[in-house]
Amino acid sequence: MILDRRTLIIGGLGVGASVAGQALAADGLPPPSGPQYAPQGGAKTYERSEIVNGVSDFLGVTAEAAGSAIEKVFHERGQPTGYIAGEEGSGAIVFGARYGKGLLYMKDREPQTVYWQGPSAGWDFGGNAGRTFTLCYNLQYPDMIYRRFPGVEGSAYFIGGVGVNYQRAEDVTLAPMRAGVGFRLGAALGYLSYSRKRSWLPI
Repeated sequence: MILDRRTLIIGGLGVGASVAGQALAADGLPPPSGPQYAPQGGAKTYERSEIVNGVSDFLGVTAEAAGSAIEKVFHERGQPTGYIAGEEGSGAIVFGARYGKGLLYMKDREPQTVYWQGPSAGWDFGGNAGRTFTLCYNLQYPDMIYRRFPGVEGSAYFIGGVGVNYQRAEDVTLAPMRAGVGFRLGAALGYLSYSRKRSWLPI
């Protein structure tokens, strides 16, 4: 009888956990974020044509200019799982800061507001204000964007009027593309911190 009761209790706990898990899923709560929770096959990706049209329309450059920049990024990184379309401003005299706001887009998910800010230091002078279109790689869930992304040294380049550089944190890589007033790409080291709310502190 004691063994039977233990079996019934353990079985009941297992059923309860299963029902609770199903209830949470039914409530539409998002699954935990992080690479270890990536779904089978990963998040859906965007085709080159989708991104070229988006970059061209949003940054206000020709399809040829957008295509040239996208071609290099796709050759190096493949198809992105999301992108951020937004606006930002920055300035620097050796030390600088950058602030921005945009919407994160992923297939089969609602757009999500994202803020970013960060410092820089290096041989970097000038300022710019304009739009930015950031490709996101290996971003399986929107919440994975909310962290600090250091710049990848030596990754900045300028193609067809569009500047591109890479930022990376763990398995997630971002490729911001910019074309704005007072455009600059300096030899600077820094990072951008992506957050849910605006922060005026760049560090």
